[in-house]
Amino acid sequence: MLSLNAITVRLGGRLILDGAKAALPPGSRVGLVGRNGAGKTTLVRVIAGSLDPDSGTADMPKGTRLGYVAQEAPGGTTTPFEEVLNADAERAALMEESEDGDAISPERLAEVHERLIAIDAYSAPSRAARILAGLGFDEDAQHRALDSFSGGWRMRVALASLLFSAPDVLLLDEPSNHLDLEAVLWLEDFLKSYAGTILLVSHERDFLNNVVDHILHLERGQLTLYPGGYDAFERQRAERQAQLASAKAKQDIERDKLKDFVARNSARASTAKQAQSRAKALARMQPIAELVDDPSLSFDFPDPGELRPPLITLDMASVGYTEEPILSRLNLRLDPDDRIALLGRNGNGKTTLARLLAAQLEPMDGEINMSGKMRVGYFTQYQVEELDRDETPLTHMQRLMKGETPSKVRAQLGRFGFGPDKAMTLVGKLSGGERARLALALITRDAPHMLILDEPTNHLDVDAREALIQALTAFQGAVVIVSHDRHMLEMTADRLVLVDSGTASEFDGSIDDYIGFVLAKEPANEGKKSSEPKMSKKEARQAAAQQREKNKGLRDAAKKAEAALAKLTATRSAIDKAMFDPASATGELANLNMTELMKKRGETEKKISAAEASWIEANEKLESIPA
Repeated sequence: MLSLNAITVRLGGRLILDGAKAALPPGSRVGLVGRNGAGKTTLVRVIAGSLDPDSGTADMPKGTRLGYVAQEAPGGTTTPFEEVLNADAERAALMEESEDGDAISPERLAEVHERLIAIDAYSAPSRAARILAGLGFDEDAQHRALDSFSGGWRMRVALASLLFSAPDVLLLDEPSNHLDLEAVLWLEDFLKSYAGTILLVSHERDFLNNVVDHILHLERGQLTLYPGGYDAFERQRAERQAQLASAKAKQDIERDKLKDFVARNSARASTAKQAQSRAKALARMQPIAELVDDPSLSFDFPDPGELRPPLITLDMASVGYTEEPILSRLNLRLDPDDRIALLGRNGNGKTTLARLLAAQLEPMDGEINMSGKMRVGYFTQYQVEELDRDETPLTHMQRLMKGETPSKVRAQLGRFGFGPDKAMTLVGKLSGGERARLALALITRDAPHMLILDEPTNHLDVDAREALIQALTAFQGAVVIVSHDRHMLEMTADRLVLVDSGTASEFDGSIDDYIGFVLAKEPANEGKKSSEPKMSKKEARQAAAQQREKNKGLRDAAKKAEAALAKLTATRSAIDKAMFDPASATGELANLNMTELMKKRGETEKKISAAEASWIEANEKLESIPA
């Protein structure tokens, strides 16, 4: 068991963890979640022993092996394969000792070989190769020098080394940030069968739902452990917040009554004692924490003017960086209402295609035709990293909106949650999520007709990702997105384009179909024999198309129920907010009193239950259909 005992941490005079405590069951897979800046990485560093808390302890049974990925990416002339093998320090030492047999006694040599057998040392090379292959390293890449890889790929090697060492307690801090969707799917499958305890920091809803069995929520320096995956946690948290809002409303009414009684009766001798008693009760009353709106959840893309379709057409285009093209035979059309996800492993050319669509690259062959009036907003992680840390969001925006009025400049910042204070905060003091919002604000300053977003979620927590999804759904222009977050792709894309084998083509199916397509290609599934006769590629495509058509009605019903559920949940949240803060109510809610609001909430709860039942029924039918 991993026990967190009243851990308190202050950094730079700010209280990060405030007596945080929790007990994680042995063998559990726990997702650590919380808003950006809540202190998740700080807590992981305390558990890993790389940060001393001001008070409290993180305790584990004696002899527990704990594993944590270091912040520095490995480098040098060592290969990924060698780096991963060396991660098992005991095996490496025993192998070195066994190779120098003349220097040790026969008895010791026998002990060494017995221990090597006990730790399954001789299968280690194949295990190392499988882990590296799962994370995207082919045979050639596994044996290249680490210095030949980018920082992101070297962090994959660090992750592979950690997984290979198989510690009793595995600490993972956003492991998917450097991975593509294919590698995330492999990692998810690996972690589901992991024998030890896992503490996983992640902001990916599907990843958490499929891997963890508990959620550890960090908020205001305190920890709360919830059973189940992320969706179960979100339901429990929503219920708890509604209860707190209701309790706070009741407490505020009671507080006002007590204040009124004290004010009216303190000066009268006959009621002074009762007034004094009420004043003591008022002083003892612990205020219930207020639910506050978070500006970091603000994304509001300005709507562009209308353009006639198509926005872009590619006709047998080729693109690359040298004489040899990376992508060829590109035939693609984008219209103003398109929502396209680019799929494929990192290195296959997704970013190259995005840069071609953003007019940052010229075609080497073929044709590209673009609407002359089209404006494009192109987001990449490099833009986030290249922001000037010594300037403010306001100075960044003023430089790009030169000639515009101060009110227009501040209005654009306000769309993305940068009020007067945040607009004047140095970028170096902003969180990763805030810098990502600033980059999005900068690229959309001129109301682009098309947004091209390359991994926009890396610095965003789950709630911020949901806010971004809602903003993209409301956006009136075209969207092209590259992301390893399945939930983001499912909710924003209605066309899938697979970038693979030196070209890009439409993928006929859903994200779930693509996941099945990827898993069928995984090395872990190779070699599995089947008594079924092998179909030709054409027959397989036909069978897959028939199956998709069969499932379409059920899938549509599930999506319809899910959309209804999301709308009702949003309605319930608006009602809760109106009950808690009547001044914030809008629309019809602004005209309802507390009794009417409570009645409407009860009706909404019934509708939510019915929508949940419909959603569960449709999904159960989908799951019952043989794959």
